[in-house]
Amino acid sequence: MNPVQGGPCQGVRNYIPELQKHGVYNEVVCLDKPQDFFLKSDGFKIQALGPGKSPWCYSAKLLPWLLNNLTRFDSVIVHGLWLYHGYAVKKAVEMLKRRHKAEGFPCELPKVFVMPHGMLDPYFQLAKERKLKAIRNWFYWKLIERRIINEANGALFTCEAELLLARKPFRPYKPQQESCIGFGIAEPPEFNHKMYGAFHQKCPQVVGNTYILFLSRIHEKKGVDMLLRAYERVLEARSSLMQVESHDGESSGDCLDNSCFPKLVIAGPGLETPYGQHIQRMVSQSPKLRQSVFFPGMLTGDAKWGAFYGCEAFVLPSHQENFGIAIVEALACSKPVLISNQVNIWREIKASGGGMVAEDTMAQTQQILEKWDSLSFSEKAEVGLRARRAYEEHFAVEPAAIKLLCAVR
Repeated sequence: MNPVQGGPCQGVRNYIPELQKHGVYNEVVCLDKPQDFFLKSDGFKIQALGPGKSPWCYSAKLLPWLLNNLTRFDSVIVHGLWLYHGYAVKKAVEMLKRRHKAEGFPCELPKVFVMPHGMLDPYFQLAKERKLKAIRNWFYWKLIERRIINEANGALFTCEAELLLARKPFRPYKPQQESCIGFGIAEPPEFNHKMYGAFHQKCPQVVGNTYILFLSRIHEKKGVDMLLRAYERVLEARSSLMQVESHDGESSGDCLDNSCFPKLVIAGPGLETPYGQHIQRMVSQSPKLRQSVFFPGMLTGDAKWGAFYGCEAFVLPSHQENFGIAIVEALACSKPVLISNQVNIWREIKASGGGMVAEDTMAQTQQILEKWDSLSFSEKAEVGLRARRAYEEHFAVEPAAIKLLCAVR
């Protein structure tokens, strides 16, 4: 349930309050430390059994807990794939069936659903840097994961694109039921000026400046290095045009110096990783980027919402994105989003007019930045209004929670 781990745990936190409104009791079992600070503010019961061991996240405590508790529930949702917790749920169900059969009691076990959260996307089997992991996943699928998926009562997907992509990489793939339930995002807190103050404490360089916000994990899958190169080219192109106009003694009257172009804020966890250090070096070694790109680290609470409410637009040129919670949070704050067509919800966003979509290449990323900057103030404001409508029509949490409830009943 650590927020640093990204979307699935945030999705759980979004759904449960809405499900409680419909009289549904929820409980979470996870492999976090019971004393972890991020577990203290949740308004629902969390059974934290302690960290798992090895890359598989094996926990000796999980299977006994499941055997003692599964029958208390009507439905169980396994979030994510490729780790021990999915195997443990399947093992517990099998053991309980045998136990009930041996004892001669009726077997009333919960339905089991699996929510892959994009982990069946073909990207993970095709990406060059994941060759060994792809081979590992193929064997794991044959030995374990295919049975978890195919023998569960159903598979739950966040959007139609994820559902369709999940059918491609592995065989045999035959879920008993496929349901597109959405991935509802809670309403952001109402804006107040304390949010700006909290963000500016983290990123004082943007005070008095417009900026474009990237807020996600600092990871190569997110296209951060590509974004930096594209952004640098935009700055270079503006400088070159300034020099030409200065040489000709003419000016278009537009503000073309780089101080007028929006700054770029890259926020999120992962700066300490080798990739995070690499992108920080890219910025430090470029005179243009040094003056315009800032890394406030992971933002939470008022600082996060201050970053959203204060930005001109949100950008995520990801090479693969199952849903993109931060994208939808930006939409909910009436902020246009600039994304790649490898984000699985790009069709909904493009159709709504709440953002711009491009291919996940440096050239296309540069074009989308330039296209955004070419819009007038009123045109940008209109895209912001459409962004909010896109959130309300496609990504609000209440209808998604109802879809989830209908799927697991």
